[in-house]
Amino acid sequence: MSFQHPRTTLARLALSLATFAVPIAARAQSVDLVAAGSLNLPLSAVADAFTAKTGIKVTQTYSPSGTLRQEIEGGLRPDVFASADTAGPRALEQEGLAGPVQTFANNQIVAVFRSGFGQTVNPSSLLGVLLDASTRVGTSTPVADPLGDYTQLIFQKADAVVPGAAATLDAKRDELVANPSAPPVPAGANSLVYFVDTTKTVDAFISYVTSAVQARALDPTLRIVYLPRELTVQAPFGLTVLNGASPDGQQFAQYILSPRGQQILASYGFIPACRLWDRNLFRNFC
Repeated sequence: MSFQHPRTTLARLALSLATFAVPIAARAQSVDLVAAGSLNLPLSAVADAFTAKTGIKVTQTYSPSGTLRQEIEGGLRPDVFASADTAGPRALEQEGLAGPVQTFANNQIVAVFRSGFGQTVNPSSLLGVLLDASTRVGTSTPVADPLGDYTQLIFQKADAVVPGAAATLDAKRDELVANPSAPPVPAGANSLVYFVDTTKTVDAFISYVTSAVQARALDPTLRIVYLPRELTVQAPFGLTVLNGASPDGQQFAQYILSPRGQQILASYGFIPACRLWDRNLFRNFC
């Protein structure tokens, strides 16, 4: 048996540890998230909680979901994509760019009225008020933003209640979000508050209830009116992990779907997904 000098042994041990340390040090301790603009506050809170627990930072970009999907198709490669619909992420999955899609939250659509307007509007009278020629209605932009697509579905449902309503509403809508030609919103301003009350560009805006609640917290004079049952549409939000994402990205996606992630989303008005993550990584937490 050969004898090795202690210094030689220590040197080899240090080299061995260094060899194993390289991949660990090189491993990205960050997640690149792109998400719908309506998820800015809630997912920022989820990301903060995730970072506090794991030490992994989350780089966040918020923009209209349809625009983000097009950018991913054009070569953008984040780790996680959280959309305000499931169609966009599912298209990426079908194109071979992303993994399975999971509904991670559900939202509701409402109408937000400016102060001094619509004080007596309720769900049963809402459609008549929106159809009135004097009511200016703001919306998001179809295709570029799922909220615009959901709004179109609401207009189509209105046709079953009042024939011709869809054409009337579509003709009078003012697409103020996710529209390059719309007036710019000042930096730091809430778009709902800005268009509905600050500038009074419109009298009512078709919005997610989560965004409406956030806007009313800034401007208590805003009034939220829920849609009647006959106009209600489902608004599921979908999540996918992009192919080639880091393990940290997968971990963050799982955290969004975890009981703590869902609890944070619910605190912002989202309805929990109540579904299992792929391969039973999570129990049903509802």
